[in-house]
Amino acid sequence: MASLNPPVCDFGWQAPHFKLPGVGGRDWTLDDVKGEHGLLVMFICNHCPYVQSIRQRLVEDIAVLKTLGVNAIAISSNDVISYPQDSFEQMKQIAETFNFDFPYVYDESQSVAKAYGAVCTPDFFGFNARLELQYRGRFDDQGRDLTPKPNATKDLLEAMTIVAKTGHGPSQQISSIGCSIKWKD
Repeated sequence: MASLNPPVCDFGWQAPHFKLPGVGGRDWTLDDVKGEHGLLVMFICNHCPYVQSIRQRLVEDIAVLKTLGVNAIAISSNDVISYPQDSFEQMKQIAETFNFDFPYVYDESQSVAKAYGAVCTPDFFGFNARLELQYRGRFDDQGRDLTPKPNATKDLLEAMTIVAKTGHGPSQQISSIGCSIKWKD
């Protein structure tokens, strides 16, 4: 399995609009999910070990961000023909198992992933209240380690807390690492 690193933040880049079906039975748009102080758009999938290793911590950190007025949405864009474990039905199960308190949506055409320039899972895009990109970095410094380190960084949580309070992201960001998005032929 090859890992990829996405590019670092292009400050001020505007979030592209979308309308995607969610596992809860409704469609979600950018306007539906933006928070008072920001929005975290995450490209994830079910089978990626990098995503699997952070799921529980991600749910916990997003709960904290919601209290700061930052909402979140998770988008799966993988080719489910080649990777059936990323199917919409499997997405529903993962969202239920991990108590996702944010929309988990499916980008079947992969057009949203392309519009955002997403390259891997997980790939995080942190926007301020004006939907200007302020963070494109890693979740933390644990990588795929499932056993939490006692002094692990919380890069995503700390960056989005700053965005919520100031509207600006940190100038120093370390890119995320993950599995490539599984593009259709």
